[in-house]
Formats: sequence, C-alpha cells, structure tokens
Amino acid sequence: MGYTVGDVLAERTVHVTRESLVRYAGASGDFNPIHYRDDVAASVGLPGVLAHGMLTMGIASSAVISALDPATRVLDYGVRFTKPVVVDPVDGADIHVVATVGAVDEEAARIDLKVTFDETTVLVKAQLRVAVR
Repeated sequence: MGYTVGDVLAERTVHVTRESLVRYAGASGDFNPIHYRDDVAASVGLPGVLAHGMLTMGIASSAVISALDPATRVLDYGVRFTKPVVVDPVDGADIHVVATVGAVDEEAARIDLKVTFDETTVLVKAQLRVAVR
C-alpha cells in the first residue's frame, strides 16, 4: 500500500453503550466502578460514567487497522488521554475517528488519528506507525 501525506485512510464513528463498557470490563478485568456506576463517578467529581481509556484507544486504532492490508506491520502506537468519554445511560456515546497519513519515510508511515467525542478531542498525539516495506 502506498502512503501519501494528507491522505485520509479511514473514518469511522463507533457507538458505545453502557453494555459496551460492561463487556469491555469483563474482557479487560478493569472493574473500576467509575465505568458503570453513576453514583461512584459523581462521588469522585466526574461528569458521569466514563468509557475506559484503553477502550477508546482500541477503538481509535481499530478504525485504521481495519482499513490497512492485513499483512501491514504496526511498529508502534501511542496516545495521550486528554478528555473523558462520558457514556450516557440512555443515549450512549459516539466516538469519531479520522486516520490521516501524517508523515512517510523510507521505512514507515505515521498515521495521525483525530479522536473526538461530542466534538471534543479526547486523545492527542494519537499516532500509529506502520512499516512501508
């Protein structure tokens, strides 16, 4: 696959529900009650039940990985968490991901991920590097 700086490789919106959080908690073993109990989230000053940061990170990477050739090697992936994703008990939350080629050299392509919830960036410096050979 050829990579050109500025190309959008993938764009996806993923709907997350409270059920999604319970399923992720079971898979990951992260049963912190801020991810499923409104009263606990409120008692520690949070605006509501939050999606797990690693779930958000996984959703972001899966948007681009699913668009790549299956033989593509991911060299590294990193993010900084900046804002929480608050998952409403009725409406859930939509996480929007846009994956754009940010840089290319002889060995790797850097794919920049813009990850937003409610029009607010929730991950910064979200970058995935893939081998170009």
